[in-house]
Amino acid sequence: MRDRIAIPAQITAGLSFTAALAVPDRPAPAWNITLHLRGPSQINMTAAPDGTGHLFSEPAVTTTDWAPGTYWWTLRATDGHDTLELATGDIAVVADLVNAPAGYDGRSDNEKALEAIEAVLGKRATMDQERYRINNRELYRTPIADLIKLRDFYAKRVARDKRKASGRSSSWGRPVRVQFS
Repeated sequence: MRDRIAIPAQITAGLSFTAALAVPDRPAPAWNITLHLRGPSQINMTAAPDGTGHLFSEPAVTTTDWAPGTYWWTLRATDGHDTLELATGDIAVVADLVNAPAGYDGRSDNEKALEAIEAVLGKRATMDQERYRINNRELYRTPIADLIKLRDFYAKRVARDKRKASGRSSSWGRPVRVQFS
C-alpha cells in the first residue's frame, strides 16, 4: 500500500487545522510523525495516533498566532531510534479575513502589479508623447510595447497563481482527455 501524505497547500491562520495521514510503513503508535514549518515563523506539530494512522490537529486559538506567508515544511517520522524524512514541500499560511484590518487588500503582488500596468496603459492611450522636455527637465515614459510585454508577463503569473490556488497544476496547460480502445 502506498503512503498517503496529504499536507494541504494552504492553512488559514485563525481557523482550526486538521490533516490525517496514512503511512502504512510507519504506523502509529510505533512511529511518531512531526511536521515542521519554517518561514515567517517556526511552527512545529506532532501528530496524534489515529488507529494506525496519524492526525495533526491544531485549534483556532493556536493558529491565530501563525504569521501569514510562505513556509517550507518537512514531515518526519521517528520510532525513537531512526528518524526519516517522509516528504517536503511548501505551504501558504494566509491571514484570517475576519481579523484583517480595515483597508485590507488580499490581492497577490502579481495581481497588484498587473492592475498598475493596466492603469498606466489606460492612461497612456490618451497620450501620444513618449518623452518631452520642459525647462531642461525631461520626462521619459516606458514605451507602450514594453508595457504590453510587462502586462502579458504579469497576466501569465496571475493565471498561474489562480490555477495553483484552485488545485490545478501550474506547470501544465489544459488537460487533454485520451481514450484508448
